[in-house]
Amino acid sequence: MRVGIDSSYGGWNAPVDPDSLEFAYVPIPEEDEQKPIRPGYQKSYYPFEKSCRRFEILFPERLLAKNAHLDPDFEHLTYGDTNQKGAQIRKLVEDDIIAFYASLKIPKSHLNRLLYAIIGLYVVEKVVSASDVNKEDWDKNAHTRRLFDDTDYVVFAKRDLSGRLKQCIPIGEWRNRAYRVRKDLLDIWGELSAHNGYIQRSARIPSIGNSLEFYKWFNRQEVPLVQTNY
Repeated sequence: MRVGIDSSYGGWNAPVDPDSLEFAYVPIPEEDEQKPIRPGYQKSYYPFEKSCRRFEILFPERLLAKNAHLDPDFEHLTYGDTNQKGAQIRKLVEDDIIAFYASLKIPKSHLNRLLYAIIGLYVVEKVVSASDVNKEDWDKNAHTRRLFDDTDYVVFAKRDLSGRLKQCIPIGEWRNRAYRVRKDLLDIWGELSAHNGYIQRSARIPSIGNSLEFYKWFNRQEVPLVQTNY
């Protein structure tokens, strides 16, 4: 699942340190006027601006005037989606895996290249319709913080096995005029449903050919998971 702010959604890329692989998670802005946020459920960009300061970059002032579409919410271990992608995630069952990846920018680099990397992982506990989420849990996901409809679904993940990565895991390379998963990883994972490992934004969520081998590979990276957004 591709997540986080980028040139298409928000007009910016969150930073990453290419040496330590520490990164800042910055979500996309809330811009769906058909599904306004409920009063009191807004999420500010200021905490994300603070988490970016250690990278010594200039956080876009225009984002501070917007609300963040905080999804996935790594504190509450939820992820929501709607319409076609909502229909895809509703088919997930307990112990299925969602790997979250983002396009990150190396600050002060003279190269116009992005670092595509895994930034989080969920082991699914359950998937529910947004309409079945209790009101006291509405603040746990972006799709219940706003007005939802019957196309909105929310994933809840298992706490001991899920979270945001402390360091990202690079997976991408520039190949055949697009960003794609590296060929050595495709050999391990059993390819992707997306043609030739394509991982730029698309209408459908790409699926991993061999999720068990992917999960074994992921665990071999030994990167700690944390349950926080910042």
